[in-house]
Amino acid sequence: MNASDFLPAQFNAAAWFVDKNVAEGRGAKPAFLYEDRTLTYADAHELVNRTGNALRELGVEMEHRVLMLCLDAPEFIGTFWGAIKIGAVPVPVNTLMRTTDYRYFLEDSRARVAVVSAPLLAEAAPALVEAKHLKHVLIAGGSHGPFMSYEDRIARASATLEAAPTSRDDAAFWQYSSGSTGFPKGAVHLHHDMAVCCETYGKQVLGIQPTDRVFSAAKLFFAYGLGNACFFPMSVGAQSVLYPHRPTPESVFEIIARYRPTLFFGVPTLYAGMLAVKEAEARFDTASLRLCVSAGEALPDAIYTRWRERFRVEIIDGIGTTEIGHIFISNRPGLARPGSSGLPVPGYELAIVDDEGRSVPSGEIGNLRVKGDSTMAYYWNKHEKTKATLFGAWIQTGDKYYADEDGYFWYCGRSDDMLKVGGIWVSPVEVEATLVRHPAVLEAAVVGQEDTDRLVKPKAVIVLKEPWKASEELANELKTFVKDKIAPYKYPRWIEFAGELPKTATGKIQRFKLRR
Repeated sequence: MNASDFLPAQFNAAAWFVDKNVAEGRGAKPAFLYEDRTLTYADAHELVNRTGNALRELGVEMEHRVLMLCLDAPEFIGTFWGAIKIGAVPVPVNTLMRTTDYRYFLEDSRARVAVVSAPLLAEAAPALVEAKHLKHVLIAGGSHGPFMSYEDRIARASATLEAAPTSRDDAAFWQYSSGSTGFPKGAVHLHHDMAVCCETYGKQVLGIQPTDRVFSAAKLFFAYGLGNACFFPMSVGAQSVLYPHRPTPESVFEIIARYRPTLFFGVPTLYAGMLAVKEAEARFDTASLRLCVSAGEALPDAIYTRWRERFRVEIIDGIGTTEIGHIFISNRPGLARPGSSGLPVPGYELAIVDDEGRSVPSGEIGNLRVKGDSTMAYYWNKHEKTKATLFGAWIQTGDKYYADEDGYFWYCGRSDDMLKVGGIWVSPVEVEATLVRHPAVLEAAVVGQEDTDRLVKPKAVIVLKEPWKASEELANELKTFVKDKIAPYKYPRWIEFAGELPKTATGKIQRFKLRR
């Protein structure tokens, strides 16, 4: 499926997802349920228009980037679509990162304006103050300190806004994707990409309807969460529950029982945690759910089976990437093959190739390539990375797969050393570099290890400067050290002390030997 098959050449994604709902008579219908507030589609339309106008008043023009450090809250919806509507480019970033990361995002994107949820200001403020290209900062949902108030600016802005005359192939938004080495890469998505995801996965796998209410534990700054809680429901006039807090197993059950969603989106680590909640099926009403979805990391077949037995609802697992926008391989309701990623999503072509790009026979492991019109245009300012990833209309995902005789795809690991932890990428290199900053550490190597639920978590193998000081107390100290220095979810769950690390003749750590 190509965007040209169903979209006009002049196309603005905000007009398609936001304005159309009001134009087609759904203005009074609830769009977003946020804590004790309900935003109708008319409310969302006004919020988007006011935010777009406020950004214009601050000097934001077409193609300018707007950095978004926003929780799953109304300011995310207003800023994301408001920027797109004026032809600017919103850049939503991970809310779990550290000051150093935000400094990089601001410099790399050269954002003129940043919109930040107030609870995130403590970590972001030093980067905001130092950013060379940044002109204005809007703080939403609380004290704004030395910056401007988002609420004050949008209250003064006009509620009327005409969509910029963008084309379906103009840049619409960026999302950052981590790599095994170096800094994150800004994947540039076009105005048509979200519409393609809706026409393919949204309609043909989820079968999303105007009567659906969705709840995504995966946050909006993820490609997965952005589709789940934002553009999929908006594409059909459905409802979405926005939850700005950390999704613990108990809190997720409480949200499901309170708001009664029909579609729930999680990641395998969360499903495992929810299965560990005692008597959850008796304590929490989950009867509203017609379907659960998993992505971010492979879903073990045991979790699928236990969930279905306890809660009488199926989890369909799939795989998507930031670069492709959302899920492109998925199991189907009633046709799931537990442990597999499923079948190709209609509209996407898949190939499994060897290192020279030649197709491999059925059943053989190779590199996964995908062809689909929601794929990013390129990585911002990363020409060599783009060339190594895009092959004409095809993108190489970095995943190892094989396909069985029935066409189901089975995940076999990564082509690089990257780890998926709780659905979020973790670079072993970054964790290793943090560990060696501790005065006791001489060398460190980080690999993935499965926990009792067969989910991968980071494990560190440490060589100490003074090996005789190895202890459980030091291991716990190193875990805390990592949590304090980089995003806490990246810390090693296990630490093993060793006399030396396996290396090549040129001194490179052989992580594959540690994985064995």
